Amino acid sequence: MSLVGVTLPIPGLPLRQHRDAVERLAEAGIGEVSTGESNGYDGLTPLVLASSWRPDLTLSVSVLSAFTRGPSIMASTAAALAEVAPGRARFGIGAGSDRIVQGWNGIPFERPYSRVAHTLRVLRATLSGQRASAAGDSAAALGVEDFKLAMPPRRPPALVVAALGPRMQRLAAAEADGVALNFLAATDMPRVRAAADGVERALPEPLSVQARVFVVPGEGDGAALSARRMIAAYLTVPVYANFQSWLGRGELLAEMQAAWERGDRAKAVEVIPDEVVSDLFLIGSPSTCARRVRAYLDAGVEIATLAMVPPHGAAFTPSDQVDFLCELATHV
Repeated sequence: MSLVGVTLPIPGLPLRQHRDAVERLAEAGIGEVSTGESNGYDGLTPLVLASSWRPDLTLSVSVLSAFTRGPSIMASTAAALAEVAPGRARFGIGAGSDRIVQGWNGIPFERPYSRVAHTLRVLRATLSGQRASAAGDSAAALGVEDFKLAMPPRRPPALVVAALGPRMQRLAAAEADGVALNFLAATDMPRVRAAADGVERALPEPLSVQARVFVVPGEGDGAALSARRMIAAYLTVPVYANFQSWLGRGELLAEMQAAWERGDRAKAVEVIPDEVVSDLFLIGSPSTCARRVRAYLDAGVEIATLAMVPPHGAAFTPSDQVDFLCELATHV
């Protein structure tokens, strides 16, 4: 079943004031709330609050870095989320980026694929009530000794891998319940699906796909500028840059990359091709954006999670954002 979700928190809205927004979004047809974890709030607190207000929502942590939380804390966090939302919890893990892991947390960003793969296997074992040693070499590789959850969840969460490249996507296809993606167009889905072709799956259920979809209300220069600034900030980070190259946008983004590397931020924003902006961001009215969301769902995305990006220079309040998202949801 396809779901449309929303990324929390709503920009500009204090966390303690989210109840009315969450209830309105759920009534409009939003079925999932999602978080990330970088330089904002942690990845769990907004979901726990939302679930207390609307216990019917799917809760998605998307994603926590396998570097910044150790395996036992990661397992405890996943277990808590699963108890809060039994059967409705999706727990996403990924490598993060060198900027977050090493630049912000002082942790060496080394062998990210191995770190995620080993963490996934330890989580699978411990969330089912086993000792970490049941994950074999993965527990040893992470240096985990004799760990066992005191309160394993009755219904473990779906384990989702954030994948910004074919190797991580194949890991998800083989061993995870789902894969989480962002900064991709609906038309990129065939390439994403092809990356998993021929992968032997260890789980009985098919792999689910969730994608974070960036939405900018309006059609003026301010909306496009917000999208361009976000593209320049993110797609110059190596892991994101490599992902876009794999998707076929490397040449289109080369001039932006060069300007960014020589320190000309304004030029980097300016030279981003219009087609990249329109590929990666949904800009326009609620009905226009809803048609674009439907394209993701039609392309095979099971959960399309909307991430609001307020237009630059516009008086667009948190209430306006919720109104926009509610109207969009009713059109999907």
